[in-house]
Amino acid sequence: MSDLDRLFAIDGALAAAIDGFRSRPQQLEMAQRIAEAVAGNLALVVEAGTGTGKTFAYLVPALRAGGKVIISTGTKTLQDQLFNRDLPTVRDALKVGATIALLKGRANYVCAYHLDRAMSAGRLTTREEAAHLRKIARFAERTRSGDKAECNDVPEDSGAWAAATSTRENCLGQECPNVKGCFVLAARQSALIADVVVVNHHLFFADVMLKDEGMGELLPACNTVIFDEAHQLPEVAGLFFGESVSTSQIIDLARDSRNEGLAAAKDYAPLQEAASALDKAARDLRLAVKGENLRLPAARIEVEAEFIAALEGLAQAAKELARHLEAQAERGEGLANCLRRTQELAQGLQRWRAGGGVEEGDAVVKWVEVYTQTLSLNLTPLDIAPIFQRQMEGHPRAWIFTSATLAVGQNFSHYCGELGLSAAATASWGSPFDYERNALLYAPPGMPDPNSADYQEAVAAAAWPALRAAGAAGRGAFVLCTSLRAMRRIRELLQERLQQEGLEFPLLMQGEGSKSELLDRFRALGNAILVASQSFWEGVDVRGGALSLVVIDKLPFAPPDDPVLAARIDRLRSDGRNPFMEYQLPRAVISMKQGAGRLIRDEEDRGVLMICDPRMLGKPYGKAIWRSLPPMRRTKDIADVEAFFAAPVKLDHG
Repeated sequence: MSDLDRLFAIDGALAAAIDGFRSRPQQLEMAQRIAEAVAGNLALVVEAGTGTGKTFAYLVPALRAGGKVIISTGTKTLQDQLFNRDLPTVRDALKVGATIALLKGRANYVCAYHLDRAMSAGRLTTREEAAHLRKIARFAERTRSGDKAECNDVPEDSGAWAAATSTRENCLGQECPNVKGCFVLAARQSALIADVVVVNHHLFFADVMLKDEGMGELLPACNTVIFDEAHQLPEVAGLFFGESVSTSQIIDLARDSRNEGLAAAKDYAPLQEAASALDKAARDLRLAVKGENLRLPAARIEVEAEFIAALEGLAQAAKELARHLEAQAERGEGLANCLRRTQELAQGLQRWRAGGGVEEGDAVVKWVEVYTQTLSLNLTPLDIAPIFQRQMEGHPRAWIFTSATLAVGQNFSHYCGELGLSAAATASWGSPFDYERNALLYAPPGMPDPNSADYQEAVAAAAWPALRAAGAAGRGAFVLCTSLRAMRRIRELLQERLQQEGLEFPLLMQGEGSKSELLDRFRALGNAILVASQSFWEGVDVRGGALSLVVIDKLPFAPPDDPVLAARIDRLRSDGRNPFMEYQLPRAVISMKQGAGRLIRDEEDRGVLMICDPRMLGKPYGKAIWRSLPPMRRTKDIADVEAFFAAPVKLDHG
């Protein structure tokens, strides 16, 4: 029996240290493969179904091997769970002395310098935000970490945080008068000396890989890199290997220029005027593009007179602010920093207008994203694989990529191709949960084409009997939609159904509170219906009867008019390849597996997965989708769903 066999055995060190630990062959096999990859400095891509226990499967071999380990996760929730619970538990069970550190992006730490500037300027939008800023100031005096997650009486999305934290652009670095008490610097110093550092994907790419913020020394010293929730990497890498200029960034620059001017150059009024003009020019650019939550190819709006004028106005306002900052920059480090940022902004606007590659020879997509309040101008690489490969070269180390959703069937070629992992070994293990006994896949018959005008009405009508059966059994449901418009319409239709039938199942919708608040309410209610969009498709863990039905409105194909997707489709087509089979379908399968993964979260969970889209059964490629899902019983008969929920079951299992 090997050391790993003994550790994962039912009477081993892990079982002794962890309540409810179960020995699972999939977990042990995964740990063995990871141990081999770590020992040989190899790249390994691993898919492990829900319940495999993949966290312990990578922590045990990584901690036993020694050396420096970076663990990168997709969400702050998993980051906190690893640092506060899983890592200390495994470390204690193995009796190893590894030191651990948690490192978040700088926007998570209070910045004493910018907090002080914001308190002095007193220019927050609302009275509530001003009260939040005072609470942050009191928190800053008593906290040791400065991590805003510990400041419970200020909401995470309060506008006051933007004024009380720093950004890559406005940090003064070693020139800052508050450098000795800097929370970001303290967190980074802890990370540099720790054996195991927990980061998230955004920070890994921004700081560690691209050496954007002086963290270039973290990766060279590292022996093992582990990406959990690795299915998110292609998207995140595209974001960071590209370039972006957003109106919110520009508005922050205008605010900082005003605040620094008030602090160090109060007698120079033209600076205040130029900063206000830049703020207005940024807002005008957003208003020049109608609509919200849009992703548009640049070619579509670069011909519109209003957009051209607004972009030119922004470039001129940046030039004018730079002129005034240059005249005053010697009066303070903050003003000098604003000058540098204004010059970088002008260069970024120039690069976007020219549409140049991020690196020589890298083809890019030039596009615009429009949100409710802001707009961003983006350059995204068409192919991230060569850039990712360049970043992986150098010092030999193990690279582990793991998630519950990376493959189509047993095929990893799509994922490995996106990241250029041609030499990586791959392995997959299905979930140990008994899906055949505990889960049902329901495809309602007679659904119209998903592009038809009345499709949302058909989804609400088909889902209603299943939702009613779940609610009558005292259980809750997610209705996951592929667009915000569909989400709002389906919620409206379900509200009408509840009123018509006089039922009082709680009906919640994404956006009616923060994600964590909504989930807490959903769990506490037990029989609620939550209608949500993309942000609830993954990273959400609701166990027990509170979530026993997941309804998915459509197969999650990205909209074909998305500018980045459209450009990548054109590139594949021009290379003589099949973009649908090689790119669009694999991405939809991985996304579908994420949505389906919300249903069964532990061994005692029971539930129904309802997929409304008729293409799953009616199109040849539909087979690739349902075959990639866990092995559930399948039905087209609503009576089977009603019988499933009518069956007696123990719901309260903690």
